[in-house]
Amino acid sequence: MLIASDLEMRVGSRLLLESASFRVGAGDRIGLVGRNGAGKTTLTKVLAGEGLPAAGQVTSTGTIGYLPQDPRTADPDEIALDRVLSARGIDDALREMRVAEEKMGSDDQKTRDKGVRAYARAEERLHILGGYTAESEAASIASSLGLDQRVLGQPLGTLSGGQRRRIELARILFSGADTLLLDEPTNHLDGDSIVWLRDFLKSHQGGLIVISHDVDLVDEVVNKVFYLDANRCVIDIYNMGWKAYQTQREADERRRKREQANAEKQASALQKQADKFRAKATKARAAHQMENRAEKILNSVQGQRKVDRVAKLRFPDPAPSGRTPLMAEGLSKSYGSLEIFSGVDLAIDRGSRVVILGLNGAGKTTLLRLLAGVESPDTGRVIEGHGLRLGYYAQEHETLDPGRSVLENMMSAAPDLPEVEARRTLGSFLFTGDDVDKPAAVLSGGEKTRLALATLVVSSANVLLLDEPTNNLDPASREEILAALRNYKGAIVLVTHDEGAVDALQPERVILLPDGVEDIWNAEFADLIALA
Repeated sequence: MLIASDLEMRVGSRLLLESASFRVGAGDRIGLVGRNGAGKTTLTKVLAGEGLPAAGQVTSTGTIGYLPQDPRTADPDEIALDRVLSARGIDDALREMRVAEEKMGSDDQKTRDKGVRAYARAEERLHILGGYTAESEAASIASSLGLDQRVLGQPLGTLSGGQRRRIELARILFSGADTLLLDEPTNHLDGDSIVWLRDFLKSHQGGLIVISHDVDLVDEVVNKVFYLDANRCVIDIYNMGWKAYQTQREADERRRKREQANAEKQASALQKQADKFRAKATKARAAHQMENRAEKILNSVQGQRKVDRVAKLRFPDPAPSGRTPLMAEGLSKSYGSLEIFSGVDLAIDRGSRVVILGLNGAGKTTLLRLLAGVESPDTGRVIEGHGLRLGYYAQEHETLDPGRSVLENMMSAAPDLPEVEARRTLGSFLFTGDDVDKPAAVLSGGEKTRLALATLVVSSANVLLLDEPTNNLDPASREEILAALRNYKGAIVLVTHDEGAVDALQPERVILLPDGVEDIWNAEFADLIALA
């Protein structure tokens, strides 16, 4: 169980949450919702014990499993399956058994005897922790999340960002934690994995708080909704499922509107009467009382919720370029002995629309990184055409410097941009006042997405490489991106699981990985998007 008492949260001088108290018990499956930047990620960090509130406290009983938006840093040499097993300490027992086996093969009798005793101790510990059945359970969870045995046998450093995140999700689900705190758990999952995750979370017997922009997951899983109101700095608690919450919230808004109108009508009548009385000295006291009464009436109603602001996004007018600003010949990439893809050729013509499809781990992100110059290919080359201006949006936000402020990141993306113009653009992406001085490291996933997109807006890029640009965005912000995709005049190379993003792009061509086959886009490829 989690209990929050009088929580106050701040980012710098900005108040996010004030005097919030709530509890999360067994069977509570809570959807934490609110606009990007409202403080959802900050709140889950505090509840997980990875951040401190400005005031108040969090107490917990039982274990907590926390999945942050960005994968935790782990030893790149650690085997993926061992990382999952480490949630219960099974990896240590297996490691001790492997070391003991080596000693048991020694020519020295004493060493062999020590090995036998060490093996027995490690095997007993493994049995207590669940034995080989637990190892099978971990592999089953990983498989349900699209991670096969080949991936589980690889070092973490050889995996893509999406694969590492799924390893972390598998680790949390395997842990058996009493309370789960999951921040955008469906990022990088294919359609089948999302369906499996919904069923897993519906059957979870402990507590659950989930932040997700996957409406179907929230609709099917949650039985309570916590709405983090960024304008009022409070949490509104709805003890109901998602659809009932939406209906209730609409009813609340209509009620607030009626109450506000009635209060304003009564206050106006009192104010008019006070104005009449004020003209007579004998009735000045009565006029003052009426004014106080009018003020109390207005203060007694909550009023209508302010409409959440949405970042206004318009990709830049592309700089002039030659007919084919970006090409690649014979690209191949391997990590260790694992070949990701080979022999990939492509030509991105001016204003073209290309989508890259492939199953998880097929190398979609890797291909974009090669095209962006972030990594070098093992063979082949990337050829910059005349006038190329490249804009790269990375799904893990690697293009942002976490140690620099929001404004500094913006200025480094466009060094010739006047600071006044940089601040104006950031304002349109909802970074105002002291927000521009926050280091990128403390931003939520949605805020990092907005900042990364803001840097593209000032880039004058004529070729955009976009890797999952709709991840971590609320529905209104997502619609802004989709509209920007439709209207952009430059070339776009897109990697996404979002069918709506592909619809907005209206691609002309598709590249299928790992084979690197290029084809004309047709409706049959649409069925592969969610699977990719």
